[in-house]
Amino acid sequence: MSYAYLFKYVIIGDTGVGKSCLLLQFTDKRFTAVHDLTVGVEFGSRMITINGKRIKLQIWDTAGQESFRSITRSYYRGAAGALLVYDITRRETFNHLLSWLEDARQHSSSHMVIMLIGNKSDLESRRVVQKEEGEAFAREHGMVFLETSAKTAANVEEAFLGTARAIYRKIQDGQFDIAKEGNGIKIGHQQSPMAHSGPTARQKSQDSGDRSGCC
Repeated sequence: MSYAYLFKYVIIGDTGVGKSCLLLQFTDKRFTAVHDLTVGVEFGSRMITINGKRIKLQIWDTAGQESFRSITRSYYRGAAGALLVYDITRRETFNHLLSWLEDARQHSSSHMVIMLIGNKSDLESRRVVQKEEGEAFAREHGMVFLETSAKTAANVEEAFLGTARAIYRKIQDGQFDIAKEGNGIKIGHQQSPMAHSGPTARQKSQDSGDRSGCC
């Protein structure tokens, strides 16, 4: 299917924060309460439209376990956008954000767009990280912030599309050299401006291991 640009994303954060469920909700419009624990990386894609341009999002969902951090780091390289995710019901996942952010910025382009995501907003009764804390962290580190729910789909579209719009603006402003290899953006071929397409099939790039709840 033709497209004007391809944007590469990575989804990063501690294990169990709902990274795989966010990807599944965005690409397949569905939620599963029990999900295979990501081993290595998983892959999904979807076509979107921004300013009349068809854009293909190529999304890499990375494992959150410390033992896979070296694999995750290799996916930062050549990524145009990143979703940095924590779980609003688990304080430690918020406390680890700085480590993830430093890792991402060390191993990626200085122009990579990073959006901070506080996931599981449907579990308000179990909240331990206040929305204001997420907003303050994002503001301090120059990120856009959203709270999402992979279960109810709240703000999931906006998380992925908002990141794409920010990348597109940087292209228009000349911050991304789209002729340069390794910046997470590829020029495609768009035959005609078409309406927003539905989600594509999601696939795993590597085997998964034990099952783990993700929501």
